[in-house]
Amino acid sequence: MENIFAIRLSSARKMAGMSLQKLSDALGNVVSKQSLNKYEKGVMKPDSSLLVKLSRVLNVPVDYFFSEPTVTVELTNPDYRKHSSRISSTQKAAIEEKSRNLLEKYLELERLLNLNEKPSYFKFEKEINTVPDAEEAAKKLRENWKLGYDPIPDVIAMLEDKGYKVIEVDAPKNFDGLSAEADGIKVIVLNGSLYVGNNCRKRFTALHELAHQSLKFPEGMDHKAKEKLCHIFANTVLYPTEMAEKELHFERFHFFENELILIKERWGISISAIFQTALRLGIISNYVFRNLNINYRSRGYHVDEPGKFLSQEKPVRFIRLVYFALGKELISVNEAAYYTGESVWKFRKSLKQLV
Repeated sequence: MENIFAIRLSSARKMAGMSLQKLSDALGNVVSKQSLNKYEKGVMKPDSSLLVKLSRVLNVPVDYFFSEPTVTVELTNPDYRKHSSRISSTQKAAIEEKSRNLLEKYLELERLLNLNEKPSYFKFEKEINTVPDAEEAAKKLRENWKLGYDPIPDVIAMLEDKGYKVIEVDAPKNFDGLSAEADGIKVIVLNGSLYVGNNCRKRFTALHELAHQSLKFPEGMDHKAKEKLCHIFANTVLYPTEMAEKELHFERFHFFENELILIKERWGISISAIFQTALRLGIISNYVFRNLNINYRSRGYHVDEPGKFLSQEKPVRFIRLVYFALGKELISVNEAAYYTGESVWKFRKSLKQLV
């Protein structure tokens, strides 16, 4: 029991983004940093009054500290998207611990429901060195997954259908997303609080993380060059080259906002990404591209871009499994609340049973 408590306390502290000293301060210094360290090593355990305080400060129920997960996993090779250098080691630990904790719950539910669905992961074996390589990989994905040349209605739903575990966590705004593995399971983690009202950016980030998992780059390739190729892969999956050439046409001098919004709302690709696509395909020159971006930023569109792509772009498979298990009476309402991370009262209030 002491070891379970030690592991769970460490996990809750990391998810809260706290160092031992910060946790001690948040508890009003009623317990020292050294004592907290002993709790996490299983050498000591707190009394009931401190347990309640830990629960409140770390925002987890008291039961969390003594619930032993039936599935344990570790995230391996977490690959962060840009801005990761601006995220502290404590923030990274919080992101990874939240992701791992949610993934364990996810896999527990699958085991409980006896689900053994075989994933259809995409893997492109050819080494990606150039822009045409990235475009070829995007075309191959559309072929393998039978997407044709149509817009993708919901990228995250598509990834979940293919067996990827897509997870959202609350994180600092400098965190876009990451890709990782856990016992051979492909995991994509997105910042749940970053993409409100910006589904185009969210679906692009999800495909960018897919690129990191699916494409093979030369050893030692510059990080910036690799990111650019992942961008091109994501853009080309969203807006196939053949359709972009057909709709944008060659040798353009002007773009009107009205047309760009129509393209954005059909394909679910941002206006700035349309500019990038047009430049890459030789439809516009560097001079036109530069002027487009100047006008784009002067109108504040880099902060709030016009046009909306109407898709959910939200992971829903995990919560569906919670209701599925609850409907089959494999878990109680209290256990369902635990899986969702909500209080029992709040979860029970949200339930609307029809049959």
